Amino acid sequence: MADVYYFISDLHVGGDEQLRQVDFLDELLAFLGDLEERDEDAELIINGDAFGLWEFTEVEGPAKFDALLDRYPELFEQLEATGRAVSITLIPGNHDYELAAYPEYVDRLAEYNVTLEQEVSIERTVGDSLVHVEHGMQEDPNNRTPDFGNPYANPPGYFVNRQITSRAGQLSDRGKYNWLKDIQAVTPMTEIPEWLVSNYFYREMSSWLRFSVVPFFLLFNIGVLYVAIFALDWFDVWSLPLTLVEELLGSFGPAGRLVELVLAGNLVMIVLILAISVPLAVFVWDARRTLRRFGLVRPSTEREPVEKYLDRARDVFASEPRVAVYVYGHTHRPSVTEIDERLVVNTGTWLKRLRRVDPLLGVLPPVYYAAYQLNYFRLSAADDGDVLVEYEVIEKSDPDDETVLQRLLTRPPRRRKELPEKTVVNGSRERGPQPDRSEVTE
Repeated sequence: MADVYYFISDLHVGGDEQLRQVDFLDELLAFLGDLEERDEDAELIINGDAFGLWEFTEVEGPAKFDALLDRYPELFEQLEATGRAVSITLIPGNHDYELAAYPEYVDRLAEYNVTLEQEVSIERTVGDSLVHVEHGMQEDPNNRTPDFGNPYANPPGYFVNRQITSRAGQLSDRGKYNWLKDIQAVTPMTEIPEWLVSNYFYREMSSWLRFSVVPFFLLFNIGVLYVAIFALDWFDVWSLPLTLVEELLGSFGPAGRLVELVLAGNLVMIVLILAISVPLAVFVWDARRTLRRFGLVRPSTEREPVEKYLDRARDVFASEPRVAVYVYGHTHRPSVTEIDERLVVNTGTWLKRLRRVDPLLGVLPPVYYAAYQLNYFRLSAADDGDVLVEYEVIEKSDPDDETVLQRLLTRPPRRRKELPEKTVVNGSRERGPQPDRSEVTE
Protein backbone atom coordinates (compact mmCIF):
# COMPACT_ATOMS: atom_id res chain seq x y z
CA MET A 1 0.00 0.00 0.00
CA ALA A 2 1.13 3.53 -0.79
CA ASP A 3 1.39 6.50 1.58
CA VAL A 4 -0.40 8.91 -0.76
CA TYR A 5 -3.25 8.40 -3.24
CA TYR A 6 -4.25 10.64 -6.15
CA PHE A 7 -7.67 10.36 -7.76
CA ILE A 8 -8.94 11.51 -11.16
CA SER A 9 -11.73 10.19 -13.37
CA ASP A 10 -13.91 10.71 -16.43
CA LEU A 11 -11.26 11.71 -18.96
CA HIS A 12 -13.15 10.07 -21.86
CA VAL A 13 -10.06 9.92 -24.07
CA GLY A 14 -10.91 8.56 -27.53
CA GLY A 15 -13.80 8.17 -29.91
CA ASP A 16 -14.76 8.58 -33.54
CA GLU A 17 -13.46 11.52 -35.59
CA GLN A 18 -14.05 14.80 -33.72
CA LEU A 19 -14.34 12.97 -30.38
CA ARG A 20 -10.67 12.07 -30.65
CA GLN A 21 -9.78 15.68 -29.79
CA VAL A 22 -8.61 15.95 -26.16
CA ASP A 23 -8.78 19.60 -25.11
CA PHE A 24 -6.90 18.99 -21.86
CA LEU A 25 -4.12 16.74 -23.18
CA ASP A 26 -1.33 19.20 -22.34
CA GLU A 27 -2.61 19.61 -18.79
CA LEU A 28 -2.95 15.85 -18.35
CA LEU A 29 0.59 15.22 -19.57
CA ALA A 30 1.87 17.94 -17.24
CA PHE A 31 -0.02 16.42 -14.29
CA LEU A 32 1.40 12.96 -14.98
CA GLY A 33 4.86 14.46 -15.44
CA ASP A 34 4.56 16.24 -12.10
CA LEU A 35 3.63 12.98 -10.35
CA GLU A 36 6.69 11.38 -11.94
CA GLU A 37 8.95 13.99 -10.35
CA ARG A 38 7.43 13.90 -6.85
CA ASP A 39 9.41 12.05 -4.22
CA GLU A 40 6.45 10.15 -2.75
CA ASP A 41 5.31 6.60 -2.19
CA ALA A 42 2.18 7.31 -4.22
CA GLU A 43 -0.52 5.64 -6.28
CA LEU A 44 -2.63 7.29 -8.96
CA ILE A 45 -6.12 5.78 -9.19
CA ILE A 46 -8.26 6.57 -12.24
CA ASN A 47 -11.69 5.54 -11.08
CA GLY A 48 -13.43 4.92 -14.38
CA ASP A 49 -14.04 6.36 -17.84
CA ALA A 50 -10.38 6.99 -18.57
CA PHE A 51 -11.16 6.12 -22.19
CA GLY A 52 -14.16 6.60 -24.45
CA LEU A 53 -14.31 3.05 -25.79
CA TRP A 54 -18.07 3.21 -26.28
CA GLU A 55 -17.50 6.04 -28.74
CA PHE A 56 -15.42 3.88 -31.11
CA THR A 57 -17.69 2.38 -33.78
CA GLU A 58 -15.20 1.51 -36.52
CA VAL A 59 -13.21 -1.05 -34.48
CA GLU A 60 -14.29 -3.65 -31.93
CA GLY A 61 -12.94 -5.28 -28.79
CA PRO A 62 -9.25 -4.99 -27.87
CA ALA A 63 -8.52 -3.48 -31.29
CA LYS A 64 -9.74 -0.22 -29.75
CA PHE A 65 -6.56 -0.21 -27.64
CA ASP A 66 -4.49 -0.12 -30.82
CA ALA A 67 -6.53 2.89 -31.96
CA LEU A 68 -5.78 4.65 -28.65
CA LEU A 69 -2.06 3.94 -29.02
CA ASP A 70 -2.06 5.22 -32.57
CA ARG A 71 -3.84 8.46 -31.71
CA TYR A 72 -2.28 9.31 -28.33
CA PRO A 73 1.31 7.99 -28.33
CA GLU A 74 2.54 10.82 -26.07
CA LEU A 75 -0.07 9.95 -23.43
CA PHE A 76 0.99 6.31 -23.23
CA GLU A 77 4.66 7.28 -23.24
CA GLN A 78 4.00 9.51 -20.25
CA LEU A 79 1.94 6.82 -18.50
CA GLU A 80 4.85 4.44 -18.92
CA ALA A 81 7.30 6.99 -17.50
CA THR A 82 5.05 8.01 -14.60
CA GLY A 83 4.25 4.38 -13.84
CA ARG A 84 7.94 3.72 -13.16
CA ALA A 85 7.86 6.28 -10.35
CA VAL A 86 4.36 5.82 -8.89
CA SER A 87 1.78 3.05 -9.14
CA ILE A 88 -1.07 3.69 -11.59
CA THR A 89 -4.31 1.80 -11.14
CA LEU A 90 -7.33 1.92 -13.43
CA ILE A 91 -10.83 0.57 -12.85
CA PRO A 92 -13.47 0.44 -15.60
CA GLY A 93 -16.32 2.90 -15.90
CA ASN A 94 -19.29 2.61 -18.20
CA HIS A 95 -17.69 4.33 -21.21
CA ASP A 96 -14.68 2.03 -21.00
CA TYR A 97 -16.58 -0.97 -19.64
CA GLU A 98 -14.87 -3.21 -22.21
CA LEU A 99 -11.77 -2.99 -20.02
CA ALA A 100 -13.61 -5.33 -17.63
CA ALA A 101 -14.68 -7.75 -20.36
CA TYR A 102 -11.43 -8.68 -22.14
CA PRO A 103 -8.38 -10.11 -20.29
CA GLU A 104 -6.15 -8.78 -23.07
CA TYR A 105 -6.54 -5.25 -21.75
CA VAL A 106 -4.78 -6.22 -18.51
CA ASP A 107 -1.62 -7.25 -20.35
CA ARG A 108 -1.73 -4.40 -22.84
CA LEU A 109 -2.02 -1.74 -20.13
CA ALA A 110 0.66 -3.44 -18.04
CA GLU A 111 3.10 -2.74 -20.88
CA TYR A 112 2.67 0.94 -20.00
CA ASN A 113 2.92 0.42 -16.23
CA VAL A 114 -0.83 0.73 -15.68
CA THR A 115 -2.52 -1.88 -13.48
CA LEU A 116 -6.05 -2.63 -14.63
CA GLU A 117 -8.31 -4.00 -11.91
CA GLN A 118 -11.33 -5.57 -13.59
CA GLU A 119 -13.57 -4.91 -10.60
CA VAL A 120 -16.59 -2.73 -9.85
CA SER A 121 -14.87 -1.39 -6.72
CA ILE A 122 -11.54 -1.46 -4.93
CA GLU A 123 -10.34 -0.42 -1.47
CA ARG A 124 -7.17 1.12 -0.16
CA THR A 125 -5.82 1.58 3.37
CA VAL A 126 -5.08 5.14 4.48
CA GLY A 127 -3.95 5.54 8.09
CA ASP A 128 -6.26 3.46 10.25
CA SER A 129 -9.11 3.58 7.73
CA LEU A 130 -10.23 2.26 4.37
CA VAL A 131 -11.07 4.22 1.22
CA HIS A 132 -13.76 2.62 -0.96
CA VAL A 133 -13.47 3.45 -4.68
CA GLU A 134 -16.05 2.95 -7.46
CA HIS A 135 -16.94 4.61 -10.71
CA GLY A 136 -20.61 4.96 -9.84
CA MET A 137 -22.36 3.67 -12.96
CA GLN A 138 -24.01 0.83 -11.02
CA GLU A 139 -26.25 3.42 -9.30
CA ASP A 140 -27.37 4.82 -12.67
CA PRO A 141 -30.16 2.69 -14.20
CA ASN A 142 -29.28 3.89 -17.71
CA ASN A 143 -25.64 2.81 -17.37
CA ARG A 144 -25.74 -0.04 -14.86
CA THR A 145 -24.03 -3.17 -16.17
CA PRO A 146 -26.32 -6.14 -15.50
CA ASP A 147 -23.57 -8.78 -15.67
CA PHE A 148 -20.21 -7.17 -14.91
CA GLY A 149 -17.46 -8.72 -17.03
CA ASN A 150 -19.75 -10.01 -19.77
CA PRO A 151 -18.80 -8.20 -23.03
CA TYR A 152 -22.38 -8.49 -24.29
CA ALA A 153 -24.11 -7.23 -21.12
CA ASN A 154 -24.43 -3.60 -22.17
CA PRO A 155 -26.82 -1.11 -20.53
CA PRO A 156 -29.14 1.29 -22.43
CA GLY A 157 -26.51 4.02 -22.28
CA TYR A 158 -24.22 1.97 -24.49
CA PHE A 159 -26.69 2.04 -27.37
CA VAL A 160 -27.38 5.75 -26.86
CA ASN A 161 -23.66 6.48 -27.14
CA ARG A 162 -23.21 4.26 -30.18
CA GLN A 163 -26.09 5.88 -32.05
CA ILE A 164 -25.94 9.46 -30.80
CA THR A 165 -22.60 10.41 -29.22
CA SER A 166 -20.44 8.61 -31.78
CA ARG A 167 -22.57 9.95 -34.60
CA ALA A 168 -22.16 13.45 -33.19
CA GLY A 169 -18.39 13.02 -33.34
CA GLN A 170 -18.63 12.02 -36.98
CA LEU A 171 -20.84 14.97 -37.97
CA SER A 172 -19.52 17.77 -35.77
CA ASP A 173 -17.15 19.36 -38.26
CA ARG A 174 -19.98 19.79 -40.79
CA GLY A 175 -21.56 22.56 -38.75
CA LYS A 176 -20.80 26.26 -38.96
CA TYR A 177 -19.18 25.77 -35.55
CA ASN A 178 -17.58 22.53 -34.37
CA TRP A 179 -19.93 22.22 -31.38
CA LEU A 180 -21.68 18.87 -31.74
CA LYS A 181 -18.64 16.99 -30.38
CA ASP A 182 -19.30 18.55 -26.96
CA ILE A 183 -22.38 16.37 -26.51
CA GLN A 184 -20.40 14.36 -23.91
CA ALA A 185 -20.35 17.46 -21.71
CA VAL A 186 -24.14 17.64 -21.54
CA THR A 187 -25.34 16.20 -18.24
CA PRO A 188 -27.85 14.91 -17.48
CA MET A 189 -28.81 13.38 -20.86
CA THR A 190 -32.30 14.88 -20.54
CA GLU A 191 -30.70 18.28 -21.32
CA ILE A 192 -29.59 17.14 -24.78
CA PRO A 193 -32.79 18.17 -26.68
CA GLU A 194 -32.68 21.75 -25.34
CA TRP A 195 -28.92 21.92 -25.91
CA LEU A 196 -29.46 20.92 -29.55
CA VAL A 197 -32.19 23.54 -29.99
CA SER A 198 -29.95 26.16 -28.39
CA ASN A 199 -27.02 25.47 -30.68
CA TYR A 200 -29.23 25.33 -33.76
CA PHE A 201 -30.73 28.71 -32.92
CA TYR A 202 -27.52 30.53 -31.93
CA ARG A 203 -25.02 28.83 -34.25
CA GLU A 204 -26.61 27.02 -37.19
CA MET A 205 -29.76 28.99 -38.04
CA SER A 206 -29.43 31.35 -41.02
CA SER A 207 -28.43 34.78 -39.75
CA TRP A 208 -31.23 36.63 -41.54
CA LEU A 209 -33.82 34.27 -40.03
CA ARG A 210 -32.36 34.46 -36.53
CA PHE A 211 -32.30 38.25 -36.42
CA SER A 212 -35.77 38.40 -37.94
CA VAL A 213 -37.35 36.33 -35.17
CA VAL A 214 -35.29 37.65 -32.22
CA PRO A 215 -37.44 40.83 -31.84
CA PHE A 216 -40.60 38.70 -31.71
CA PHE A 217 -39.12 36.43 -29.06
CA LEU A 218 -37.71 39.32 -27.02
CA LEU A 219 -41.07 41.09 -26.98
CA PHE A 220 -43.01 37.92 -26.29
CA ASN A 221 -43.65 38.78 -22.63
CA ILE A 222 -44.86 42.24 -23.63
CA GLY A 223 -46.85 40.58 -26.37
CA VAL A 224 -48.70 38.49 -23.80
CA LEU A 225 -49.68 41.70 -21.98
CA TYR A 226 -50.73 43.21 -25.32
CA VAL A 227 -52.94 40.17 -25.98
CA ALA A 228 -54.63 40.69 -22.61
CA ILE A 229 -55.24 44.39 -23.38
CA PHE A 230 -56.51 43.51 -26.85
CA ALA A 231 -58.87 40.89 -25.36
CA LEU A 232 -60.29 43.44 -22.91
CA ASP A 233 -61.13 45.73 -25.82
CA TRP A 234 -62.40 42.89 -28.05
CA PHE A 235 -64.90 41.74 -25.43
CA ASP A 236 -65.92 45.35 -24.58
CA VAL A 237 -64.66 44.99 -21.02
CA TRP A 238 -62.24 47.94 -20.96
CA SER A 239 -61.08 49.83 -24.06
CA LEU A 240 -58.97 52.52 -22.36
CA PRO A 241 -55.70 50.51 -22.08
CA LEU A 242 -55.66 49.69 -25.82
CA THR A 243 -56.44 53.30 -26.70
CA LEU A 244 -53.58 54.54 -24.52
CA VAL A 245 -51.14 52.03 -26.05
CA GLU A 246 -52.13 53.03 -29.61
CA GLU A 247 -51.76 56.75 -28.78
CA LEU A 248 -48.39 56.17 -27.14
CA LEU A 249 -47.01 54.21 -30.07
CA GLY A 250 -48.47 56.69 -32.54
CA SER A 251 -46.53 59.51 -30.87
CA PHE A 252 -43.26 57.83 -31.92
CA GLY A 253 -44.09 57.93 -35.62
CA PRO A 254 -42.56 55.20 -37.84
CA ALA A 255 -40.71 53.64 -34.88
CA GLY A 256 -43.96 53.31 -32.97
CA ARG A 257 -45.68 51.76 -35.98
CA LEU A 258 -42.83 49.25 -36.27
CA VAL A 259 -43.25 48.27 -32.60
CA GLU A 260 -47.01 47.99 -33.17
CA LEU A 261 -46.34 45.70 -36.13
CA VAL A 262 -44.09 43.49 -33.98
CA LEU A 263 -46.76 43.36 -31.25
CA ALA A 264 -49.36 42.44 -33.85
CA GLY A 265 -47.08 39.64 -35.05
CA ASN A 266 -46.75 38.43 -31.47
CA LEU A 267 -50.52 38.54 -31.16
CA VAL A 268 -50.90 36.25 -34.16
CA MET A 269 -48.17 33.92 -32.85
CA ILE A 270 -49.72 33.70 -29.37
CA VAL A 271 -53.15 32.96 -30.83
CA LEU A 272 -51.62 30.16 -32.94
CA ILE A 273 -49.79 28.78 -29.91
CA LEU A 274 -53.01 28.78 -27.91
CA ALA A 275 -54.79 27.03 -30.77
CA ILE A 276 -52.34 24.15 -30.87
CA SER A 277 -51.48 24.05 -27.15
CA VAL A 278 -54.17 21.56 -26.18
CA PRO A 279 -53.34 18.83 -28.75
CA LEU A 280 -49.64 19.55 -28.26
CA ALA A 281 -49.96 19.12 -24.49
CA VAL A 282 -51.64 15.74 -25.00
CA PHE A 283 -48.84 14.66 -27.35
CA VAL A 284 -46.09 15.83 -24.92
CA TRP A 285 -47.79 14.05 -22.02
CA ASP A 286 -47.97 10.79 -23.96
CA ALA A 287 -44.37 11.12 -25.24
CA ARG A 288 -43.02 11.77 -21.73
CA ARG A 289 -44.95 8.77 -20.42
CA THR A 290 -43.31 6.61 -23.09
CA LEU A 291 -39.82 7.98 -22.36
CA ARG A 292 -40.39 7.42 -18.64
CA ARG A 293 -41.35 3.81 -19.35
CA PHE A 294 -38.00 3.32 -21.11
CA GLY A 295 -36.21 5.01 -18.20
CA LEU A 296 -35.00 7.98 -20.28
CA VAL A 297 -36.89 10.63 -18.29
CA ARG A 298 -37.07 10.72 -14.52
CA PRO A 299 -40.46 11.25 -12.85
CA SER A 300 -40.75 14.69 -11.27
CA THR A 301 -41.22 12.98 -7.89
CA GLU A 302 -37.87 11.17 -8.08
CA ARG A 303 -35.13 12.43 -5.78
CA GLU A 304 -32.11 14.28 -7.08
CA PRO A 305 -29.59 11.90 -8.73
CA VAL A 306 -26.90 12.67 -6.14
CA GLU A 307 -29.05 11.05 -3.43
CA LYS A 308 -28.62 7.65 -5.06
CA TYR A 309 -24.87 7.89 -4.64
CA LEU A 310 -25.13 9.15 -1.08
CA ASP A 311 -27.41 6.19 -0.28
CA ARG A 312 -24.82 3.88 -1.81
CA ALA A 313 -22.14 5.50 0.37
CA ARG A 314 -24.31 4.99 3.48
CA ASP A 315 -24.65 1.31 2.60
CA VAL A 316 -20.88 0.98 2.24
CA PHE A 317 -20.29 2.79 5.52
CA ALA A 318 -22.82 0.55 7.28
CA SER A 319 -21.33 -2.67 5.90
CA GLU A 320 -17.70 -1.75 6.67
CA PRO A 321 -17.12 0.56 9.67
CA ARG A 322 -13.46 1.06 8.72
CA VAL A 323 -14.40 2.89 5.50
CA ALA A 324 -13.87 6.62 6.10
CA VAL A 325 -14.08 7.88 2.51
CA TYR A 326 -16.29 6.77 -0.39
CA VAL A 327 -14.92 7.89 -3.79
CA TYR A 328 -16.91 7.86 -7.03
CA GLY A 329 -17.18 9.74 -10.33
CA HIS A 330 -19.55 9.27 -13.28
CA THR A 331 -21.76 12.36 -12.78
CA HIS A 332 -19.03 14.85 -13.80
CA ARG A 333 -19.86 17.02 -10.76
CA PRO A 334 -16.93 17.29 -8.32
CA SER A 335 -18.13 17.46 -4.75
CA VAL A 336 -17.28 16.81 -1.13
CA THR A 337 -20.10 15.68 1.15
CA GLU A 338 -19.82 14.83 4.85
CA ILE A 339 -22.04 12.03 6.19
CA ASP A 340 -21.79 10.98 9.83
CA GLU A 341 -18.19 12.20 10.12
CA ARG A 342 -17.23 10.32 6.97
CA LEU A 343 -16.68 11.75 3.52
CA VAL A 344 -18.20 11.16 0.07
CA VAL A 345 -15.97 12.46 -2.73
CA ASN A 346 -16.93 12.87 -6.38
CA THR A 347 -13.87 13.17 -8.61
CA GLY A 348 -15.57 15.21 -11.35
CA THR A 349 -14.39 15.24 -14.96
CA TRP A 350 -11.71 16.79 -17.16
CA LEU A 351 -14.16 17.33 -20.02
CA LYS A 352 -15.80 20.67 -20.61
CA ARG A 353 -18.66 21.39 -18.27
CA LEU A 354 -21.75 23.21 -19.52
CA ARG A 355 -23.88 25.51 -17.38
CA ARG A 356 -27.35 26.44 -18.55
CA VAL A 357 -28.36 30.11 -18.36
CA ASP A 358 -31.82 31.32 -19.41
CA PRO A 359 -32.08 34.64 -21.34
CA LEU A 360 -33.07 37.71 -19.37
CA LEU A 361 -36.07 38.49 -21.61
CA GLY A 362 -38.43 36.69 -23.91
CA VAL A 363 -38.78 33.01 -24.69
CA LEU A 364 -35.44 32.49 -26.42
CA PRO A 365 -33.55 29.18 -26.06
CA PRO A 366 -31.20 28.83 -23.08
CA VAL A 367 -27.48 29.46 -23.45
CA TYR A 368 -24.93 26.85 -22.33
CA TYR A 369 -21.71 28.40 -21.04
CA ALA A 370 -18.65 26.13 -21.29
CA ALA A 371 -15.98 25.96 -18.61
CA TYR A 372 -13.21 23.67 -17.40
CA GLN A 373 -12.73 22.36 -13.88
CA LEU A 374 -9.68 20.11 -14.13
CA ASN A 375 -9.14 18.72 -10.67
CA TYR A 376 -7.72 15.90 -8.59
CA PHE A 377 -7.98 14.70 -5.01
CA ARG A 378 -5.03 13.72 -2.84
CA LEU A 379 -5.58 11.38 0.14
CA SER A 380 -3.00 10.68 2.81
CA ALA A 381 -2.76 9.73 6.47
CA ALA A 382 -3.12 12.57 8.96
CA ASP A 383 -2.35 12.55 12.68
CA ASP A 384 -3.94 9.92 14.92
CA GLY A 385 -4.85 7.71 11.96
CA ASP A 386 -7.20 10.26 10.40
CA VAL A 387 -7.49 10.74 6.62
CA LEU A 388 -6.45 14.02 5.04
CA VAL A 389 -8.40 14.80 1.83
CA GLU A 390 -6.89 17.58 -0.30
CA TYR A 391 -8.52 19.12 -3.35
CA GLU A 392 -6.49 20.71 -6.14
CA VAL A 393 -7.59 22.52 -9.30
CA ILE A 394 -5.39 22.66 -12.40
CA GLU A 395 -5.87 26.03 -14.06
CA LYS A 396 -7.19 26.04 -17.62
CA SER A 397 -8.81 29.00 -19.33
CA ASP A 398 -12.46 28.63 -20.23
CA PRO A 399 -13.21 28.31 -23.97
CA ASP A 400 -15.11 31.64 -24.15
CA ASP A 401 -16.72 30.47 -27.39
CA GLU A 402 -20.19 31.92 -26.79
CA THR A 403 -21.48 34.11 -29.61
CA VAL A 404 -22.05 37.86 -29.25
CA LEU A 405 -25.82 37.35 -29.28
CA GLN A 406 -25.59 34.74 -26.52
CA ARG A 407 -23.63 37.15 -24.33
CA LEU A 408 -26.00 40.04 -25.02
CA LEU A 409 -29.07 38.03 -24.01
CA THR A 410 -27.72 36.45 -20.80
CA ARG A 411 -25.67 37.16 -17.74
CA PRO A 412 -22.57 34.97 -17.37
CA PRO A 413 -23.11 32.28 -14.72
CA ARG A 414 -21.82 32.93 -11.26
CA ARG A 415 -18.62 31.23 -10.22
CA ARG A 416 -19.08 27.79 -8.76
CA LYS A 417 -18.66 27.34 -5.04
CA GLU A 418 -15.12 26.33 -4.25
CA LEU A 419 -14.56 23.00 -2.58
CA PRO A 420 -12.54 22.94 0.64
CA GLU A 421 -8.83 22.62 -0.05
CA LYS A 422 -8.34 20.35 2.96
CA THR A 423 -10.71 18.12 4.93
CA VAL A 424 -9.73 15.80 7.76
CA VAL A 425 -11.86 12.67 8.23
CA ASN A 426 -11.87 10.75 11.49
CA GLY A 427 -10.22 7.38 11.30
CA SER A 428 -11.87 4.17 12.48
CA ARG A 429 -12.56 5.60 15.94
CA GLU A 430 -16.12 5.43 17.22
CA ARG A 431 -18.42 7.77 15.33
CA GLY A 432 -21.71 9.17 16.54
CA PRO A 433 -24.67 10.02 14.28
CA GLN A 434 -24.33 13.46 12.71
CA PRO A 435 -26.48 15.44 10.27
CA ASP A 436 -25.33 15.46 6.65
CA ARG A 437 -23.29 18.48 5.64
CA SER A 438 -22.51 19.05 1.98
CA GLU A 439 -20.21 21.34 0.07
CA VAL A 440 -20.71 20.97 -3.68
CA THR A 441 -19.82 22.84 -6.83
CA GLU A 442 -23.35 23.51 -7.99
